[in-house]
Amino acid sequence: MNTSASPQSSSWIHRRIEKIGRQVIDAVDGLGLIVNFTGRVFYWAFKPPFRLKIVFEQFYFIGNKSLLIVGLSGAFTGMVMAYQVYFGFQLISVDSLVGPVVALSLAKELAPVLTGLIVSGRAGSAMAAQIGSMKVTEQVDALEVMGINGVQYLAVPRIIATTVCMPMLSSLFLFIGNIGSYLVGTKALMIDEAMYLSKLGEFMHMSDFYQGFIKSIFFGFIVSVIGTYFGFSVTKGAEGVGRGTNQAVVWGMISVLVLDYFLTSFLVKIL
Repeated sequence: MNTSASPQSSSWIHRRIEKIGRQVIDAVDGLGLIVNFTGRVFYWAFKPPFRLKIVFEQFYFIGNKSLLIVGLSGAFTGMVMAYQVYFGFQLISVDSLVGPVVALSLAKELAPVLTGLIVSGRAGSAMAAQIGSMKVTEQVDALEVMGINGVQYLAVPRIIATTVCMPMLSSLFLFIGNIGSYLVGTKALMIDEAMYLSKLGEFMHMSDFYQGFIKSIFFGFIVSVIGTYFGFSVTKGAEGVGRGTNQAVVWGMISVLVLDYFLTSFLVKIL
């Protein structure tokens, strides 16, 4: 009985190993394609014509239309953080440090990371869907026939606009988050206003802001590259557009979180 089960078990193990190996190869192959796409983006970004009108249109779509959701997220993140930090610090009688702890958390991590996730979910998905729809309806091929490079016309303006917009949106998130924290800390939790502001000025430095600012630039670039790449990779009609949009959001968010670790480990040494 054991002898008859052994070949089946061995076959199952081989199938699993083969499946894992295939997934690893596909992941490495996909990473290579994204790197190649990024190289094409850099090549076409510095070649005329420079389509500034499209850049400003994308700047409006990605930046202006994200203001409300970024502002709301920043306000409630700051307020929730103030509550959570206060109840923890109250146990050791250092509730006066609520302001700087929330501000540091927002400046270094929460503002750039959460803004990156928001933009990935909102704008990254839109990029993949728009370009993917153009791809399956052969509009991208029509551009190539007219002598217009698809990467230069569709990807480069979106990537430039997102890379520029992301630090601004992150700064807005940080500003509104600190206002929310201040209101909750001084009005709801009854922390002395003078103490709150003095501790904030004592512990916050410009280098803390720079760290989040630099991160947000990289996040804007990687989210837009992934969104446009999966748009150009769409095949098989409407089903492919849905799949490409989903992959753009998932991999955009994963990239923000993974890149955040490596940027943090690097920036803490130089700032």
